[in-house]
Amino acid sequence: MSAQADGTTAVLFDVPGPRARSRNRLIGVVGTIVLLAILAYVVYRFIETGQFSSTKWSILQYATVQRTILDGYLHTLYAAGVAAVLALSLGVVLAAGRLSERDWLRRLSFGVVEGFRAIPLLLLMFVLYYGAPSVGLRFTPFWAVVLGLTFYNGAVFAELFRAGVESVPRGQSEAGYAIGLRKHQLMRAVLLPQAIRSMLPSIISQLVVLLKDTALGFLVTYDELLKQLKQLASAGEFEFPLIPLIIVGGAMYIATCLLLAWFAKWLERRLNRSARRSPVAPTADPGLVEIGSVTGE
Repeated sequence: MSAQADGTTAVLFDVPGPRARSRNRLIGVVGTIVLLAILAYVVYRFIETGQFSSTKWSILQYATVQRTILDGYLHTLYAAGVAAVLALSLGVVLAAGRLSERDWLRRLSFGVVEGFRAIPLLLLMFVLYYGAPSVGLRFTPFWAVVLGLTFYNGAVFAELFRAGVESVPRGQSEAGYAIGLRKHQLMRAVLLPQAIRSMLPSIISQLVVLLKDTALGFLVTYDELLKQLKQLASAGEFEFPLIPLIIVGGAMYIATCLLLAWFAKWLERRLNRSARRSPVAPTADPGLVEIGSVTGE
């Protein structure tokens, strides 16, 4: 097994020789030095312009400011959470339509998916908040943000789900039909468990994008984190502390994204353990199951 794996690796990737390893090390060292130099210059400019002065950072010591930032963060999480649930649900429905055996349903789902993927997210929010009242529909800033995120990300999730299901080898479907599974049983017991494990990193990446896209909500007056930071940054008595507040807000976004990445790894390990412990799926014909177990299918 190991020899086969080594042979495959040799075919796909040539092991670098001494000169190539030296060149790669040199490129790595030079790249690291360049990145550190850029970071040092940015820090130097911050120091020169007084971005680390106590006056600018003292705004964070007030309880009112802390509550304002926390409220904006919670509004961001709330909008992202609701939009994630709705977008995932919409993605499942549209993916089912894209995989349907009915031609009209596939065409309709394809049109919806491609339409929402092509429209910029900001334009969707603007249409829902500023354009919808002209036809008698009114959405609050919250729902303008949530629905915009739902429509756009739902279309993206639909393509992720469709691609994930279609990436499962065709032999899995043929084996499922051979032992008497119906299409919905095959999808639930065979295809989806394998597809979810393969597309989980892409799903989490898109959820991270969804979370960050809530920052566009300040353009439709939604009280999310960016809007609250922008309002606080206009405080003249603290020398307009834009950079300190951006650093704090960026750290909050980074921490949340890292938490999502940790959850994705935990979920992936749990799904892999569950897959190893899963019994053989029930079928319509026990005899076929016995034959399949003997043949190793």
